[in-house]
Amino acid sequence: MANTMSNGATREIFMSEALREAIDEEMQRDPTVFLVGEEIGVWGGSYAVSAGLLEKYGPDRIVDTPIAEAAIAGLGIGAALTGSRPIAEFMYSDFMGIAMDQIVNQAAKNRYMFGGKARLPLTYRAPFGAGTGNAAQHTQSLEAWFVHVPGLKVITASTPYDAKGLLKSAIREDNVVVSFEHKALYAMRGHVPEEEYLVPIGVADVKREGTDVSVITYARQVHYALEAAEQLAAEGISVEVVDVRSLYPLDTDAILRSVRKTHRAVVLYEAVRFGGFGAEIASQIQELAFDDLDAPVLRVGAAHAPVPFSEPLEQGSFPDAEKVAAAIRESLQGVR
Repeated sequence: MANTMSNGATREIFMSEALREAIDEEMQRDPTVFLVGEEIGVWGGSYAVSAGLLEKYGPDRIVDTPIAEAAIAGLGIGAALTGSRPIAEFMYSDFMGIAMDQIVNQAAKNRYMFGGKARLPLTYRAPFGAGTGNAAQHTQSLEAWFVHVPGLKVITASTPYDAKGLLKSAIREDNVVVSFEHKALYAMRGHVPEEEYLVPIGVADVKREGTDVSVITYARQVHYALEAAEQLAAEGISVEVVDVRSLYPLDTDAILRSVRKTHRAVVLYEAVRFGGFGAEIASQIQELAFDDLDAPVLRVGAAHAPVPFSEPLEQGSFPDAEKVAAAIRESLQGVR
């Protein structure tokens, strides 16, 4: 797999800027693309992703809405069904629960229920994840809800490069895509080429090559995995880090290639460990590569508890590089 973290580009920008460029470029390319959501116009969005776009495109294409998540989701569905290519933004992924009937029973089902005659080129964007002190109602990682629903594609990026390329691919999709953006990564800087490019949906990326154990992960946890890998390199342990990037469709082949090389797997995710998306990855590895494993597949996830507002408690309830390193050492010992 190509390592997009070293793509040869020299320009570095924030992830929030990379996402803005993706939206801007697609709006320039296709006049049917528009952005809708809460405080995305005058305020430029909660994380400044849409800053300046209202002045450039006007209120007909940068559409501020009331605090009404179900209306945002439903507006996107209607617009997509009638020829537009909307990007519907939720201020926090936690609030998507208010719109689940629209997303699960309408957006995800329409193409199937109309025999493929209906297109839904609709992208839902939402910040998710911990590490910003936003407490229990603004910090959850609920991606497992959405990958469970047939008819939805789900993506999440760990770098500005991937964020821009994946979002551009999502906007061009004729199917519903849910794009989760980790709040703690908006201020991350990274290489993003000035020339146009796309990152395909459904293709994982090996962020670090290794031979002893595979860490399968996504979003912010990619960076904790890389930090742990760097620490363990000093101990003579070679860690491979696979960023799945696309939760559905999942690049199972890339995961299996890595596991069959290293013969060990640690699945890392920020969501609550119990019932999290990482359990699906672990299950696929156990079912499809059992004979290649030299140790049980291990999972590292968050505590089964609401996210604390207290910063030390919040940090303690989620995976970090030390917890990842400990799981890798455990895998190499071959014991649970």
